[in-house]
Amino acid sequence: MRRTRLTTLLSAAALALTAAFVGPAGQAAHAAGTYQHGPDPTEDSIEAPRGPFDVAEDRVSSLVPGFGGGTIYYPTATGEGTFAAIAISPGYTASQSSIAWLGPRLASQGFVVFTIDTDSRYDQPGSRADQLNAALEYLTQDSDVTDRVDPERLGVAGHSMGGGGSLEAAVENSDIDAAVPFAPWHLRKDFSGLSTPTFIVGGESDSVAPVRRHSEPFYESIPDSTDKAYMELERANHFFPNTPDTTTAKYTLSWFKLFLDDDERYAQFLCPAPDDGDIAEYRDTCPY
Repeated sequence: MRRTRLTTLLSAAALALTAAFVGPAGQAAHAAGTYQHGPDPTEDSIEAPRGPFDVAEDRVSSLVPGFGGGTIYYPTATGEGTFAAIAISPGYTASQSSIAWLGPRLASQGFVVFTIDTDSRYDQPGSRADQLNAALEYLTQDSDVTDRVDPERLGVAGHSMGGGGSLEAAVENSDIDAAVPFAPWHLRKDFSGLSTPTFIVGGESDSVAPVRRHSEPFYESIPDSTDKAYMELERANHFFPNTPDTTTAKYTLSWFKLFLDDDERYAQFLCPAPDDGDIAEYRDTCPY
C-alpha cells in the first residue's frame, strides 16, 4: 500500500515537471540545455518548403564593414525566446541571390539566417571565412535583430569557395557550433584541427570541385572524434545549392537543429544513415 502511494506521488511529480517544460501543442520549452522550436518533426515537415514560423527580412547595406551586405531572414514570433544564428556565403563569382532560397526555408524552422554578399565576387575561401565570422559578429552585436539571436549558438554554411570558407571559419572560430559546406572548394586539404560538428554535402557529378579532390578529402581529414557526416548527391553537379533542393534542405535543417538547438528530435533523420534515393553515398560518425 505504501509502495503504491509512493509510486502515485512520483508519477504526479513527473507529470508536473512535464507540464512545466512543455508548452502548447507539445512544444518543448528551453529546458535541460535544449532550445526546441516548433512541433515534433516528421519526414513531411523537414521536407516542406516552409516551416511553422512566419518570416521577415532585413536588408543589410554593403557599407557595413567586414562583408558585402546581405539579407537577414528571421522568425517574426516574439514568444519563442532567442534563435540560433546561421551565416551563409555564396560561391566564387556568385551573389547572395544564388543561395537566397535557404534563408527563408531555414528561418521558417526557427533560425535567424544571414545570406551575405562578399566584398568581391572573386574572394578566396580565407577571405570568405573572415567575412562569415564578421557577419556572425554583426548579427549578434549590431544588427536590428540582435534581440532575437542567441550569441552562444552560431552556425555557418557556404557554397563552393563559400563552402571552403565555412570550413576555415569553423577552424578559426571556436564559437561556431555547426558547419555545413556545400560542394566545398579549397586548396587546403587538411582540416584535422576542426572540432566543430560538420556536415559536408557534395555532388557526384561535380566537375568544378570534384568530390575526390575536395569534399571527400576534407571529410576524411576531420578527426573521427568530431561529429561529422558526408552526403554525396546522386548525379548532382557543382551548382546544386543554387536552386531549391529538398534533399539538401532536409538534412541541413536536421544538422543545424541537432547541433545548434541541441534538439535530439532531429537525430532520427541523421542516424542511422538516411536511406534516400537521391543520395549516392553517405558517411557518418553516428551516434552523435
